[in-house]
Parts: sequence; C-alpha cells; structure tokens
Amino acid sequence: MDHDIIISGGGIAGLTATAAFASAGFDVLCVDPAPPVTTRDAQGADLRSTAFLQPARQLLMDVGLWDRLETHAAPLQIMRIIDAGGEEPLARTSKEFNAADISDLPFGWNLPNWLLRREMAAHLEGLPNVTYRTGVRAKTLFTRTAEARVGFSDGTRAKSRLVIAADGRGSPMREAAGITVKTTRYGQKALAFSVTHEMPHENVSTEIHRTGGPFTLVPLPDFDGKPSSAIVWMEEGPKAKALAEMDAAQFEDAMNIRSCGVLGHLTLNSARTIWPIISQHAERLGGERLALVAEAAHVIPPIGAQGLNMSLNDLKALRDLAVARPEGLGDAAMLDAYHKARINDIKLRVAGITMLNRTSMLSARPLRDARAAGLNALYSFAPLRKSIMQMGLGARG
Repeated sequence: MDHDIIISGGGIAGLTATAAFASAGFDVLCVDPAPPVTTRDAQGADLRSTAFLQPARQLLMDVGLWDRLETHAAPLQIMRIIDAGGEEPLARTSKEFNAADISDLPFGWNLPNWLLRREMAAHLEGLPNVTYRTGVRAKTLFTRTAEARVGFSDGTRAKSRLVIAADGRGSPMREAAGITVKTTRYGQKALAFSVTHEMPHENVSTEIHRTGGPFTLVPLPDFDGKPSSAIVWMEEGPKAKALAEMDAAQFEDAMNIRSCGVLGHLTLNSARTIWPIISQHAERLGGERLALVAEAAHVIPPIGAQGLNMSLNDLKALRDLAVARPEGLGDAAMLDAYHKARINDIKLRVAGITMLNRTSMLSARPLRDARAAGLNALYSFAPLRKSIMQMGLGARG
C-alpha cells in the first residue's frame, strides 16, 4: 500500500485533516491543484477569515497546530446581532451574546484564511509521515473492498486504505463515487475583504441583518497599528456583483452606510473577493473506501461561524474512529459509523442556517418587523439565549 490515507484537497480542512491523521500515526498523502497563497496581497489570496470555536480549538491543540496559530488569533468574546431592517440602514435592535455567560473562554478565535494556509503548510513540512504535493489534483477513483486507487492529473497513481475528500463543494472524488447532493440556491453572493476602523472592536463579532443578507464584521489583530476586522457582506447576486465592480471610493461609501457606523469609519485595506452562497449536503458521507468532509460533505452560508467548525467536527469523528480501530481504517464498518455519527448534526445545522439566512433576506416590512421582534424575544428569555449559545459552540440541542 502506498499510503494509509490520501487526502484530496489542500484547503484549511484538508491541511487540518492531514495534520490530524499524521499526528495519530498514519502515513498521509495530501494533494491540491494549486500551491497555497500565503500572503494577503498576492493574487488569489483567500481574504475570508475563519473563527475557530472552542471545540475546534481543542482539536487544533490535539493535533499540534494551535501553537503556530495562537499568536495570530483575535478572540471573539461577544457575538452582537443587529437588526437594521428599517427604511434606512440604521441599527434599530442590537443584542449582545457574551461568552462569559456560559464559559471562561471566548466563543472562538478568528484568523485570516491566507495566514491559516501558510502556517498549516509550514507545520506539515516538519512531519515525516506526510507527503504534501501541490499542483496536482485527484482526478479518478477506483475502489475495491480492501483498497482505493487514485489517479492524479499528472498521470501518476497511488493506493491507500482510505481516501478523504476535502476537495470542495464540487468534489471530484464525491462525483467519482456517484454520491448525490441536495443543493439550495439563494440568488446571493458574498463579498469578503478586510478593513481598518476608527473604534476598537473590543473582541466583538457583529452581524448586521438587512434585506439581502447579513453584513458581518469579525475581529482581526491590529493592522499597521489600527483596529482591523474581516468582513463578509452577503447580498443579492446582481447587487453583490455591482459592489465588487465599484471603484474603491464608491465601495467605501457603500460599506460605511451598510455598517451602520458600529465601528466608526471603515477604510478598505485589502482586495475584494466574491463567492456564491448556497446550502448543500451530501446524501451519504462516504462510499467504498471514501469519506467526505468539509465542503465536499456540506456547504452553508457564512452565518454564525458554523462552516469550518462543522468541518472540524467531521475530522474529529473520522479520526476518533480510525484511532479506536486502526486495523479497520477505511472499511465499511468505519465509514458507516462515520455517516451515522455526523449526518443528523449536519442536516440540523444546514436547515438552521438556511432558516436564518432566509430570515435575514426578508424584504416585506411586516416580516422585517417580525425579525426584529424575534431577536428581542430570543434575547429576553435567558434559558433560551444560553441554549442558543451552547448550540452555536457545537453542543447538541
């Protein structure tokens, strides 16, 4: 056997999976079509950020990644939700959910994606049981009961006991296995960029809800001595496209109106990238000798810091099964157990985030008013508020 595990995809989930299984003693090959873009101003840099919630941080600690990441992370102590659904973009309802109500730790820690890929790739270089190949993608998959054979875009092949598809929403490995997906499209896109601002964020992550989708400001470490945040701005597709094509001055005017002034004047300090918004989940999380993780398994809108944290829950469940019975790595019993361990939680969270996104998109005035009233009601009932916060951290409820 060439390797114990082949991982298709070298994004954040794929690199984390590689570190996780290597730290458990497995021989791992990770392949990705492109080298990681590891500077914020380089062409193709992923300008989104990732908030690692408490359970995700624990996994990163367990697999040896957190020590490299901690000094770059901005803690998320408070999650603030603002409804700005009146006739003008003004905050009319604002509620804060403080991690101190349920924990001694912050809700999570935020890092820019380009930096994550830089640090994770550097970590893999020091692991003797990892082969990390870029410029090559997994193209074909042939499986037998005892092994999988993967063909790569450069004409080479490799065998393994388990293939992990971490290769995105259009996963070639999932398609090669014939696993179907259920997809919901919203007609939205998301703009991702970073800013500096006048007022300190004080470790508060803010979602501002208004027709079209939320405008989310997530704390980053200071940039050039100024407070900084990552922003994801969800809008109806044509509006998002128009925003992406504005010159910088016009765009700054638009984003300062949309931000409702919660952090004072915002100044754009990065390029803008644009992403389609969908919800999607695979009907099964595995096939013969194949496990789906991250966006190959599920895609949700960027609300509530759930996306990558769901992905890391996938990795933890899969790794725990592999460690508990290493002789059964990749067999039918392991993959059936993985599906059963994750599928209900995935469906629940996809449905919940879909509902939140549709609620955020409401445009009719009575429905906008109902959204604001619902936020008030949720916040006012303390047991429900705490339950929502616990679920946000990954607890089942």
